Order: sequence, then C-alpha cells, then structure tokens
Amino acid sequence: QVQLVESGGGTVQPGGSLRLSCVASGFTFSSASMSWYRQAPGKEREFVAIITSARDTTYADSVKGRFTISRDNAKNTMYLQMNSLKPEDTAVYRCKRSSFPNYWGQGTQVTVSS
Repeated sequence: QVQLVESGGGTVQPGGSLRLSCVASGFTFSSASMSWYRQAPGKEREFVAIITSARDTTYADSVKGRFTISRDNAKNTMYLQMNSLKPEDTAVYRCKRSSFPNYWGQGTQVTVSS
C-alpha cells in the first residue's frame, strides 16, 4: 500500500528555517515525480514545488529562491528546505506523488510567527 508520511513541521520566527521530510513506501520512489503543496486557513491549496525522477525542479514564484526541494532515493525520502520563512508561508504542507496515480500525505503544520 502506498504511504506518504510528512514530518518536520513546527513553529518558527520570520526569517527562520525548517526542513520538511516526506517518507514514501509502497511504490518505486526513485521513478516517481514528487511534489509539495500547502494550504493556509481560508485559502485554496497551492503548488509549492516539484522534483521529477530526473531531479528537474520547479518552484512556485512565491517560494522561489527561498525553498529547495530535494530527494534521497536511498531513503525513499523527499525534502523541502525552507529558508527565510515569512508569515504568509504558514500552512499545512503535504507531499504528493505527482506521477500517475497521485497519492497524498496527511500533512504537517508550519507556522511562521513572531
């Protein structure tokens, strides 16, 4: 069974950093495109970043230059390094298998507040 489990969320001050992890199981992780999405209270879910099996990456304009998506295929894990965090980054962050068929993790809360 496919599972995606996020971790690493928490509360940080503006300008701080967090690294999120998404541990995958139940499929061949190395061949899958993987993404991060986020949803803030009262807002639509939005795309954050994607990394393909070839390690091509694409970022939302709102996070470009601050966030870095990466993967460690030996650990079946995708990461999102978040630097220079802003209050508007506050959201539940979910990982997604973007290769067909899609699967979603349950999410991890990121709060940026002073």
